[in-house]
Amino acid sequence: MERPQPDSMPQDLSEALKEATKELHTQAENAEFMKNFQKGQVTRESFKLVMASLYHIYVALEEEIEHNKENPVYAPLYFPEELHRRAALEEDMAFWYGPDWQEAIPYTAATRSYVRRLHEVGCMEPELLVAHAYTRYLGDLSGGQVLKKIAQKALDLPSSGEGLAFFTFPNIASATKFKQLYRARMNTLEMSPKVRQRAIEEAKTAFLLNIQLFEELQGLLTQDTAGQSSSTTPRLRRQEGGGVQESTPTKTPRGKPQLNIASQSLLLRWVLTFSFLVATVAVGLYAI
Repeated sequence: MERPQPDSMPQDLSEALKEATKELHTQAENAEFMKNFQKGQVTRESFKLVMASLYHIYVALEEEIEHNKENPVYAPLYFPEELHRRAALEEDMAFWYGPDWQEAIPYTAATRSYVRRLHEVGCMEPELLVAHAYTRYLGDLSGGQVLKKIAQKALDLPSSGEGLAFFTFPNIASATKFKQLYRARMNTLEMSPKVRQRAIEEAKTAFLLNIQLFEELQGLLTQDTAGQSSSTTPRLRRQEGGGVQESTPTKTPRGKPQLNIASQSLLLRWVLTFSFLVATVAVGLYAI
């Protein structure tokens, strides 16, 4: 009797998801923005922005996980003490945005789309929830730990870990062993070939939802740059006509001093913001 060829052998779900998203992993690995982040080029504003998006995403994901924690299509993957990030992100929101953070944090359109899809899956297709949990949590346990170290150094954050609770998993002694356990549990989920294929496609959707976040921020970058160019050029001409140097502080309508050179660095700030957003998701997802 001939042995089946490797290509025809059944493939574990965890391996199937990894294989199906390999191209997206490669794109993340080769992203030019990754190089900037590896150099520690990240600002506090960019970090706050991406953390706020993660807060909204994990609130939605974990709400749907709670709704399906006893559903056989997800129950084997229910590890709230080890994995759930909502409480940690609430700590981080308070650190970055202050006591009124719930009113202060941004909620972008692309983030809303991501959240909407998570609720759709949890309510109508809970068998696909595994794709989103796999993509997010295993990424957090992998590349997320690299991001934590870079952000802590670049932003000069306390060694106690304040502002970085999201990246800390106190109930997981070994990330490597836990990921092995998680993959093994994934592979015990009973799925028909049709459902399995839908789960694979949903993993790709999870990546695409993250890419939409990149595109949205790029649009904000373009709009802000165009707006700043039109608003700052006339002011600089007036300064030249009056013999005022560009580095001289001017008064705003509120009477507050404003350095003209700050406007020249705005583009750089937005580039770094975009770089960090790409790197935050891409490093984590690639390392799965």
